[in-house]
Amino acid sequence: MKAPIGIGVLSFAHGHVGGYVDVMKGFDDVRLVSAYDDNEERGQAACDGAGMKYSPHVEDVLNDPEVQAVMIGVETYRHAELTVAAAEAGKHILLQKPMALSLEDCDAIAAAVEKAGVMFSMAFQMRNDPGNIKMKEIVDSGELGAIAAVRRRHCIGVLLMPEFLEGPTCWHVDPVKNMGMFMDDATHAADWFHWMLGKPVSVMAEIDNVITDVAPDDNGMVLLRFAKGEMGMLFNSSTVMVGENTTEIYGEKGCIIQNYDDAPSCNPPRCPDGPMVKMFKYGEDNWRTFGIPIPGGHFDRICAIPRPWVDSLIDETPPVAGLNDGRVAVEIILACYESAREGRRVTLG
Repeated sequence: MKAPIGIGVLSFAHGHVGGYVDVMKGFDDVRLVSAYDDNEERGQAACDGAGMKYSPHVEDVLNDPEVQAVMIGVETYRHAELTVAAAEAGKHILLQKPMALSLEDCDAIAAAVEKAGVMFSMAFQMRNDPGNIKMKEIVDSGELGAIAAVRRRHCIGVLLMPEFLEGPTCWHVDPVKNMGMFMDDATHAADWFHWMLGKPVSVMAEIDNVITDVAPDDNGMVLLRFAKGEMGMLFNSSTVMVGENTTEIYGEKGCIIQNYDDAPSCNPPRCPDGPMVKMFKYGEDNWRTFGIPIPGGHFDRICAIPRPWVDSLIDETPPVAGLNDGRVAVEIILACYESAREGRRVTLG
């Protein structure tokens, strides 16, 4: 695909999309063309800031011949509706997470994308983080030997923030538009586990409102088992404001500790001696660090999405995360909700 690529936006409801647009204003190989939003005030303001044409009609963006690819940031329950429409219009797609709220909608998206032959990417920023990439390289290399256990925290503090609950992104707490905060946010960590260790074979979960009642759920913990027997622990919360140690990976030959890879670790003041990634090999006498820079803040991580996506469009290469990755993450999260409701281990297909 030849640059510059014409980019459109289908809704700024999800705040990350506005961040993507801000970053892409500095790209020489894209043109920000037009955007749809059903909230005129929100859409017009975003378009004014980016020099884009605004329309309250999605067809105006999908029928715009200058738009070759779209970023979809509509409320989650409308993902299938707009992604199918974009595919049928021949537009390449970057979709916010989660892919959808049901496997049926995920399959409808996949069918439309495959029929149209357009390129599709999920906005899973964890796969772009240098620290995560380094950890995957180490795990895949076998340097840690067999992996025994992995713990991953992916948290936010938004349910303790009045500006979130009363602001333009308050739709996240609506059970119809977003199902629950665990569905919305734990999907990142679910994808991370799938990427790192493969698809889990089973999950056991607790998901509930523990200290708030403004959303369908505010905290969740999951035990995952994987094909080689590895155990995983996924912790997702919407009520954690401060943290540091994000990931622990324990193998037969050593361990990896990661800091600063979610909002509670990136945004507050930091301890001066916490590296981004460190590894200890059994039999050695010191930790190894890798000189990976710590992000300036959580938003820096989020805004790492556009560059790899644009590169994949220009080079016509596979996306960082595609259709199957989006579906597997939803399958994992839905299994977690089933486990929490029924109080039992749930096996994945």
